[in-house]
Amino acid sequence: MARVLVVGAGLTGAAAAALLRGAPRGQVAVWDKARGAGGRMSTSRADRGSADLGAQFVTCEPELAGPRLSFYEDLVSQGILKPLTAPVEGMVVREGSRNYVAPQGISSVVKYYLEQSGADVSYEQQVTHISLRDGRWEVSRKAGPPEQFDVVILTMPVPQILQLQGDIVNKSPEIGPSVVVHTTVTFGSEHLDSDPAEVQQIILSHLQRIVPSLPEPSSIKCQRWRYSQVTRAVPNCPGQMILHTQPLLICGGDGFTRSNFDGCIESAMSLAQAVKPHLQQFQSQAAKLPLDLL
Repeated sequence: MARVLVVGAGLTGAAAAALLRGAPRGQVAVWDKARGAGGRMSTSRADRGSADLGAQFVTCEPELAGPRLSFYEDLVSQGILKPLTAPVEGMVVREGSRNYVAPQGISSVVKYYLEQSGADVSYEQQVTHISLRDGRWEVSRKAGPPEQFDVVILTMPVPQILQLQGDIVNKSPEIGPSVVVHTTVTFGSEHLDSDPAEVQQIILSHLQRIVPSLPEPSSIKCQRWRYSQVTRAVPNCPGQMILHTQPLLICGGDGFTRSNFDGCIESAMSLAQAVKPHLQQFQSQAAKLPLDLL
């Protein structure tokens, strides 16, 4: 049985793991350095509310979605997504496009794919080193001993890979609305390494001037995105890039397509398509072994 490791429990990693379910001779594990699933589709939850920190809605353009359209349809049929009906000031709506929100938080999309994958999912597992050992990949992490895998799929932001080598708020009467404040890219760049408490106070001061009647929040979370949206994807890559063939080391994510739902799903489909032939090799090898060794 081939061991497959997916590094990153964001949308691309979760969808790729789900697409690999049932692949011949494949046993999939998913590791993420965070405390929960979602990546840049994460949902922050507190005692009295929740807020989507990254994507707050997804847009489907049926004419451009192609084979990815079935992913939207499945999520809607499962109640994971529902149509966005509230008006959003300044939103540019293209003819024929459809916008969706996730009633249980945007991270529920990622969690759905992880559940569908049947993979062994582990959190707070930060990968620190990957090396070849006896024809397999030995993956080291901050917590726990190294483990060996036959296939490793990297779905973190490209800079991290290189280092290795409205309807939008919950309207329940028991849970108050959440307010998400996004800063500009310039502000984020200038304060990337600043003390989060100081940055939080700057943002709150600006927010107070904009909305002076805003009530005192029950909880506050200052989220820093070191890697957010892709401005220029890796060129000439069909949603993934193979770094090593035998054993397989492959990377993917929106850095190889574009920063939206379609881009992540396109990369996941490309990753699965590239990995499955390698798993079939293990099936062929197993067929040649004596029955008592299988």
